[in-house]
Amino acid sequence: MSRVTALIPAAGMGRRMGKAVAKQFLPLGDRPMLAHTLLAFQRAAEIDEIIPILSEEDMENCLRYIIEPFHITKVKTLVVGGKERQDSVFNGLEKVGKDTAVVIVHDGVRPFVTLELIRVVVEAARKGACVAVGVPLKDTVKEVDAKGVVRHTLERSRLWAIQTPQAFPAKVLKRAYAESYKHQVYGTDDAMLVERAGIKVRVIMGSYENIKITTPEDLILAEEILKRR
Repeated sequence: MSRVTALIPAAGMGRRMGKAVAKQFLPLGDRPMLAHTLLAFQRAAEIDEIIPILSEEDMENCLRYIIEPFHITKVKTLVVGGKERQDSVFNGLEKVGKDTAVVIVHDGVRPFVTLELIRVVVEAARKGACVAVGVPLKDTVKEVDAKGVVRHTLERSRLWAIQTPQAFPAKVLKRAYAESYKHQVYGTDDAMLVERAGIKVRVIMGSYENIKITTPEDLILAEEILKRR
């Protein structure tokens, strides 16, 4: 029971991108954005199985334009996403077999994840840890009220912007999801649900290049990162 399964939620509509095509299928360099992400997990020796989670209308496009032409053989099944990201990941978890020891979750629109980041989080989860990657914030963060008046300035040295991948022992993540639905709790990432279940999550240094592409400005930056690589 040592298999590692990667869940790749990519069911978002990408409304902030302002494009007719879902953002994960927009071209980045010479291939769709989602292809970059899936290929990283295809190449990672630690990953045994990849489960992309997509909107129903994008299933055929993913097969035809990404999985088949780029020979992503670790994908054995595609899963239809839910209303929210959390629902999508839950749908993916339902397809994770009992022989999977570690589940790693990574956003489909973070195409610059490295093999080293994947390796580090999987190794930690194999030892029983729950981990997320992130980077220290560069900007000062202030809490403001409804009128825009500053209520509190947060201590920047302790603040991190959390990214994916995030990795967990499979049983732990499944239990955290079960408890979240039992108590009707929604979180903005998987680590938050695990935290709410009373389990410690450790943050590992990620990369400032490991961006989530959600706006046209992000896409411009992504093209520059790709050129540099």
